[in-house]
Amino acid sequence: MHTPTVDTPPHRPSTTRTVPAAAACAAPSVLLLVLVALSWGPLMSLDEGIANTTHRWAVDDPGLTQVFRVLTDWVWDPVTMRLLAAGAAVWLVWRHREWWLALWLGITCAVGTAVQQGLKAAVGRERPAWPDPVDSAHYAAYPSGHAMTATVVLGLLIWLMRRYGVGGVLLRTALAVAAVSVVGVGLTRIWLGVHWASDVLAGWLLGGLTIALAVLTYEKWRGPART
Repeated sequence: MHTPTVDTPPHRPSTTRTVPAAAACAAPSVLLLVLVALSWGPLMSLDEGIANTTHRWAVDDPGLTQVFRVLTDWVWDPVTMRLLAAGAAVWLVWRHREWWLALWLGITCAVGTAVQQGLKAAVGRERPAWPDPVDSAHYAAYPSGHAMTATVVLGLLIWLMRRYGVGGVLLRTALAVAAVSVVGVGLTRIWLGVHWASDVLAGWLLGGLTIALAVLTYEKWRGPART
């Protein structure tokens, strides 16, 4: 029995679950945006409580904090994620002549970046401030660019793997690495005291929404799956 590889002619994964996924991300994304914009008291208190606790841990454990700084600044950094996406786009063109798919990948990543930067400017949320910071970051806090970028890029790469028939151990390993990376980058941003917990949650939700809408757009644009 033939086992599909990354060189197998692509098939398009079913989108029957994409619309519910988009709705599942859109509703809480809008709600969270409204609550943050209105500085809703219970959410602000929860964010402050989590931030105070994790900052205390970060100060008390400088070794682990340094490890998290390396991970967030180099391994899971948005630049690293965008380089991964660029590499995938080059592979699509070089191995499969998938010019439109490579363009779609680049546009989706660019749109995700534009959305996060637009929301940062619109909401203008201040980052946590500490008398003894363990790290620093620039621009507004909401949403977390690290969390959203990792979600978008790694989610798209998983979708591409499935589209090219990758399965078995390779796909499960990729899913595990992606999950650890997406969750890990969000937690490191909170630990390092540069984001509120709701910033990270927003990054995850908006990243998932971006993927779902991008996949729906691509499937409608390129037509039904080939058989």
